[in-house]
Amino acid sequence: MEAYEQKTRGRALAISRNGNLSNGLMFDDVTLGSKNPLDREYALQRMRSEPLYEVTQMKGDGETHPSLSPNDEFAAFERWDRGSFGAAKEPAMLPREYAREAYKRGLQYEEKLGANPFKFGMVGSTDAHTGLATTTEDNFFGKISAVEPGTPQRFEEKVTGYLPDPKGRDYTIRHYQASASGLAAVWAKDNTREALWDAMSRKEVYATTGTRLTVRVFGGWNFRPNEIDSPDFAKQGYERGVPMGGDLPAAPEGQAPSFVIRALRDPDGANLDRIQIVKGWMSKDGKLHERVHDVAWSGERKPDPATGQLPPVGNTVNVAEASYSNSIGAPMLFGYWKDPAFDPKERAFYYVRVLEIPTPRWTTHDAKFFKLELPKDVPASIQERAYTSPIWYTPVKRKG
Repeated sequence: MEAYEQKTRGRALAISRNGNLSNGLMFDDVTLGSKNPLDREYALQRMRSEPLYEVTQMKGDGETHPSLSPNDEFAAFERWDRGSFGAAKEPAMLPREYAREAYKRGLQYEEKLGANPFKFGMVGSTDAHTGLATTTEDNFFGKISAVEPGTPQRFEEKVTGYLPDPKGRDYTIRHYQASASGLAAVWAKDNTREALWDAMSRKEVYATTGTRLTVRVFGGWNFRPNEIDSPDFAKQGYERGVPMGGDLPAAPEGQAPSFVIRALRDPDGANLDRIQIVKGWMSKDGKLHERVHDVAWSGERKPDPATGQLPPVGNTVNVAEASYSNSIGAPMLFGYWKDPAFDPKERAFYYVRVLEIPTPRWTTHDAKFFKLELPKDVPASIQERAYTSPIWYTPVKRKG
């Protein structure tokens, strides 16, 4: 890519593919070709050439994993964690395959190298080979034409498991476990190639699992709660803060970062359940941490005083009819959050996750329309979601 740029004076940008089938290669600690440890030059080159990452697609979701985020009640979403195309997966591979863990490990690399090889923005894509952008659960045409709706092998076609595992394990994943996903959303100034390129290169993007919900976030040092419904929300966000994909400036003395967020449901889709902020940070002893914060939610629910956990939004899905109702949830949510545990000496990142209310999974639609039996090891309903690119905070060493 760099040779192309030097030779043609053009520009090149790559979006890394979802790494949940990489068996630990996507966010490895060594380079793929030479197996050398990652160094500063590599980190800078990788983020210059690959600023974006496909976090969700037809072959499952790659935000995080229950074994990596045991306190995240929404971590077990559309997981493909059995193996790749030639071998089953080992547990030690998982930390090198999921975005949230890569973000956390990137903080350690930045401390060590002065550059972060995993400072990417998040988008979704389909990975379909049909040429169709059919990412909604009620209109999923599958990965390839052989598994389009109504074909006999629609549910049972193998995706992985054709080649024998060296240890004799079954790592088969079938097409009914595929996801109707995903989409890349870009906050660009104009609908032009140049503006889209600029937005992607600055990581002002977010991923959805197929829904067309809208989400926007700004982080800064002096946002106030009453500004979430301001008529000049975006103008104030850019002037006094940074958008998704940005870096917070140096922390003013005694200040903590605050975030203003807006989310709007897909006009043809489901209401919203909640807005969350996922924070990851590295403490002074070099250890990595994460926490998911509920920022705004629909209805009159209140967090549990003991656990802080917010009750579920409910579920209106009629499995037999493959239908749901927007009688719960909210068409839009606005949120404000200020980090209550901010330490200006600790590296951190913050990204927004927005959840919809439960809706029928594509297999539920198929089962109803084609009068099929529902597969037993996938849920009848799911909660579609969006992930924004993070906003990062890096401590500044002060003189004296």
